[in-house]
Amino acid sequence: MSSGSWGDRTSEGGEWQSGHSLVGQFLARSPIGMAFMDTDLRYVWINDALEQLGGVSREERLGKRLGDVLPRLDAVAIESVLREVLETGRPAVDVEYHGRTRAEPDREHAYSTSFFRLEDDSGGVRGVCYMVLDVTDRWRAREYLALLSRAGAWTARTLDVFSLAEGLAEVCVPDLADLITVDIFDSVLQGESPDGALSGVERLRRVARRGTDGDGPEGIAEVGRLVQFPLGSPGAQCLSDGTSRREAVPAQGCAGWIATDALLGTAAPILSPCALMLVPVRARGSVVGMTTLLRRAPREAFDDDDLLVADEIVGRAALGVESARQFTRERNTALALQRFLLPRRIAAQATVEVATRYLPSGGGVGGDWFDVIPLSGARVALVIGDVVGHGINAAASMGRLRTAVRTLANLDLAPEEILAHLDDLMLGLIAEESPEDHGQAPSELGATCLYAVCDPVALTCVMARAGHPPPAVVGPDRPVVLPDLPAGPPLGLGGLPFESAEIELAEGTLLALYTDGLFEVRGQDPDVGLARLYAALASPDRPLEDMCGELLDRPDADGWDDDVALLIARIHGLGADRVTSWDLPSDPAAVSGARAMAGRCLEAWGLSDLVFTTELLVSELVTNAIRYASGPIRLRLIRESVLTCEVFDSSNVSPRLRHARTLDEGGRGLFLVAQLSRRWGTRYTTDGKIIWAEQEIPQNVVA
Repeated sequence: MSSGSWGDRTSEGGEWQSGHSLVGQFLARSPIGMAFMDTDLRYVWINDALEQLGGVSREERLGKRLGDVLPRLDAVAIESVLREVLETGRPAVDVEYHGRTRAEPDREHAYSTSFFRLEDDSGGVRGVCYMVLDVTDRWRAREYLALLSRAGAWTARTLDVFSLAEGLAEVCVPDLADLITVDIFDSVLQGESPDGALSGVERLRRVARRGTDGDGPEGIAEVGRLVQFPLGSPGAQCLSDGTSRREAVPAQGCAGWIATDALLGTAAPILSPCALMLVPVRARGSVVGMTTLLRRAPREAFDDDDLLVADEIVGRAALGVESARQFTRERNTALALQRFLLPRRIAAQATVEVATRYLPSGGGVGGDWFDVIPLSGARVALVIGDVVGHGINAAASMGRLRTAVRTLANLDLAPEEILAHLDDLMLGLIAEESPEDHGQAPSELGATCLYAVCDPVALTCVMARAGHPPPAVVGPDRPVVLPDLPAGPPLGLGGLPFESAEIELAEGTLLALYTDGLFEVRGQDPDVGLARLYAALASPDRPLEDMCGELLDRPDADGWDDDVALLIARIHGLGADRVTSWDLPSDPAAVSGARAMAGRCLEAWGLSDLVFTTELLVSELVTNAIRYASGPIRLRLIRESVLTCEVFDSSNVSPRLRHARTLDEGGRGLFLVAQLSRRWGTRYTTDGKIIWAEQEIPQNVVA
């Protein structure tokens, strides 16, 4: 049917209205915009509401297509919907589209439109009717809610301020602004309290910058740089009073309205005409930073609703900043405690070169630790362990465990015995943590440990482990191996035995002790970490610090889920020219000969200053062995960083230091030993014991 059947187009569909005057008046005055279009999709009638809604008069619409009168709308898409309704007869309800009107060309509107086909009484198609509502407020509210939802998700996702700010920028650009910068006080990033951050000298650090067309105007500082607002600028005022505000940059532009680099001293970027929102980041009632949002033409300027939404989004991000600050402060405290409890300086050893590293994880400080403990007879204990958990509690537990290990090591106990004592200690700590109220769960507590004793004289290493990964061992011209060492249960289980194993070492052998955090890299197979360890140790002649750096000084270290402790040691044997031993008969007459042999040895070593005291020590130790023990006796002198005198006998009776009375004829032997030596002690072997005493070597003697 031709469009002419509608009657005179310019009479607002007069033919249709004449038969339905009451309904026609109702439609004409309806608050809902309405229009009739013929089969060619040309306007034949509109009501007053539609005329006002689009800002296009009735005369300009009638007889024309949608795209002719509303070019700023997506007329092609809308007309395709009209054509489908016209051809199929199926209504299209609540079709939403966006556009700008002639009345408000700078403001984007949202419209909800419904289309249905018009037919006469005989079923003939007369055209299409559409009804339209301005749903801009509903659309904006929905967009704002979506922004707030995404901002809330970012806040709960991370405790890293830079990642949090980057998420905030991603949420706001381009939906809310064309450019955003986020700046936080540097002290807050270090975990300090926001109180007093505005001291007049405190500077901001750029934590996020994002724009729709790259990095924005020239001169805007990069992420990570210190920035500042010029005095008197809106940003400085906003930081001072903590009040959000909207600003309109005039046509001639303005300089200094966005924070610029404080160190490079670059000129402040000059902004072209645009709209700004300055929203302070507030935490615990204090301003901790500033968020700057910019919107350029042809987008409309920010309104009060935009400012409210920006305030809410930044407020949610501020909660994340405060959580991140508290986490950073606790992490820094735990890290300081961890660093303090770890060995600050490894004592130099002539027989063992050592390099160590500790790397906290991105998730916080844990209880990983290491230690190098000098033992008698030029031996060295290498220890590494991992306490369950993270934070201050784990660091404190690590300190208690390390102190216990040092105490037990000074008793010269075997590695498996030390682990057994540590297991008892951990059971006691767990018992202390057990709550009196059975409705509460005890805190998680436990540890793993590896204890190894290296003997540079015998070139052996005795090791025992409690649930800890085995060490990596590599000798000169040999591949890296993990020795078959009994695993043992983790510390804190109780009731299970520990076993030790002995391996032979060659000159220059490397021992690498590590915690399992070395392999726990996010998104990476543990075998990758093991292969990295093998590669670092493949050339054992390299400096140990280079090996540690290759393993831990990596750009992906922040992605590691657990902290890492690493200890790499190179073992050097003590040559025959530094060790001398004699087998002595169990006869008092052998004492004078032992003194003479020891004196001649020290003369040959250039230690004539120590001859007298050494002869006294040898005399007392050998005499005690002859008097209180049976079987063979062996005297050994070891020259390393100290001079060690050892006497072996087959008795397992421990000597006891006592104070003799004035008239007593004996009982002063060990007292003399204690007075003449730097330190002394007893260690037990499988077939007896060794009493040893150490003396300082004069500094003027060449080692």
